[in-house]
Amino acid sequence: MPRYTPDQLARRNASVWTKVQAILAPIQFVIFLAGLTVTYLYKAHIWIDDFTWITFFVSLKTFMLFLIFITGGFFEKEVFGAFAFAPEFFWEDFGSAIAMVVHVSYFILFFVGLDQNTLIWTALLAYLSYLVNAAQFVIRLLLEKHNEKMLKRQQAA
Repeated sequence: MPRYTPDQLARRNASVWTKVQAILAPIQFVIFLAGLTVTYLYKAHIWIDDFTWITFFVSLKTFMLFLIFITGGFFEKEVFGAFAFAPEFFWEDFGSAIAMVVHVSYFILFFVGLDQNTLIWTALLAYLSYLVNAAQFVIRLLLEKHNEKMLKRQQAA
């Protein structure tokens, strides 16, 4: 079943928020890769010996996650009429909410004063939560594009 009605598809294609999301998503992915790399290098004692870099990248990644969630909310409001958890985007929003909780938990644990090893594993869990959510989004996007192509073929026949 297609995610968009023809009216919603037209609103999606005309929305500035579609373009904003298309710009922010790859930036967030690059920040994810950089943060994951820095965390690995620190844990492996290769080149990075300052724990501040891990917190810096988790902070940057958390900022991007919230920015994408907020701008995605404007997208959903414009296209589906709901700021968040529109039925068509429920799982993406649910996954984003989980990722935000895990990212924010890093800061709670940081300010409580837990040890660096716990913080490293929390950062890795935050990155994993983002990766799972991003993967399910990409899979749904690919299926959606496939369905759109099939629909065009059926209409042409």
